Amino acid sequence: MTATAGPAASEPRGIERGCLGLVASACGGVETRLAAELAEPAAERGWRLAITLTPTAASWFDDRQLARLQASTDLDVRWTARLPEQPRPHPDPEAFVVAPASAGSVAKLALGLADNQALTVLGDAVGVVPMVVGHRVQPTRPAHPAWQGHLDTLAGAGVAVAELGGAPWTELLDRLPATAFGEHGAR
Repeated sequence: MTATAGPAASEPRGIERGCLGLVASACGGVETRLAAELAEPAAERGWRLAITLTPTAASWFDDRQLARLQASTDLDVRWTARLPEQPRPHPDPEAFVVAPASAGSVAKLALGLADNQALTVLGDAVGVVPMVVGHRVQPTRPAHPAWQGHLDTLAGAGVAVAELGGAPWTELLDRLPATAFGEHGAR
């Protein structure tokens, strides 16, 4: 698997709202629901997508699934870091939707740990750029004594946190604040 899925689409679709960072980690449904329930609807709503996957999530996609995801954006879908001398492949997003977010990604984001490209871009944006995190975790995870603290930390930084459950992932797009529809100016 390469760092991109192939040629990017020629131009974003719909009315331009700005750049939406779409970040996903390895959770059930990422390879089948991310394109259909988040990337394609966001592009149809006029967002230009900067899609970043965790390395494990990227390994769950076959070439066809990755090509479908790539077709929703004119920017490369990425999961590897760039070298310092390489140009930045994505502009600064006006907002982020993180879904699905695994328990590990939620914990690392709350603790400020950036051990992959996806968490690096998110860690730089927490508290600065509007962010919605939709987590998908095992039913036993909420019983862990640290779990609620991680959610509280993110909420305290202004991150909207939601359990994905069985609801359509598209609902996360509706949770983006109105302030996310223009330049955030803070970065």
